[in-house]
Amino acid sequence: MNPPIPLAEAPSLFSVDGLVGLVFLIMVAITIIGAIIACNSERLVRSVAGLIVCFVGVAGVYYFLNSPFVAMMQILIYVGAVAVTISFAIMLAAPEEKMKLGSSSPLVGPFGLGTAALITGGFSVLALRTEWPVMTKINDGSVKNIGLQLLTNFSMVFELVSIVLLIAIIGALVIARVRRES
Repeated sequence: MNPPIPLAEAPSLFSVDGLVGLVFLIMVAITIIGAIIACNSERLVRSVAGLIVCFVGVAGVYYFLNSPFVAMMQILIYVGAVAVTISFAIMLAAPEEKMKLGSSSPLVGPFGLGTAALITGGFSVLALRTEWPVMTKINDGSVKNIGLQLLTNFSMVFELVSIVLLIAIIGALVIARVRRES
């Protein structure tokens, strides 16, 4: 195990390691901004747009965690299918309505903030006390390699994804039909 890097020996922002760290932080920021947009928008379409931004940020984080396959699946399944299906369900089901952002109890906001602060503090302490060894890269993460993996070793997962997409489309159509009939 490598000892943690002291702050005096941290990589420069203009080095490769510093730039990679900066891009990683940008992906984390994109994820958080998308989540904030998804949770605080008054219109459903804007909430779905924030959800898509959040999903793309999560895919970027997966890529930087040396998991290009998981990043590709994140984009394929969540951005390409689930978010688009939610968008179609919103467009088919109801006219544009504003959501109510108020809560029934005045304690909901402070309780949620306190819970988020405890979880963030716990994860921060855990991250700072853990030794993070540098892992070697397993493969190149190219599109050719991902395609070969999808159609050979992970063909069952590929087919299960198509079943999940089919179920999501049928669910969106059922929701739209029920709304139109009532």
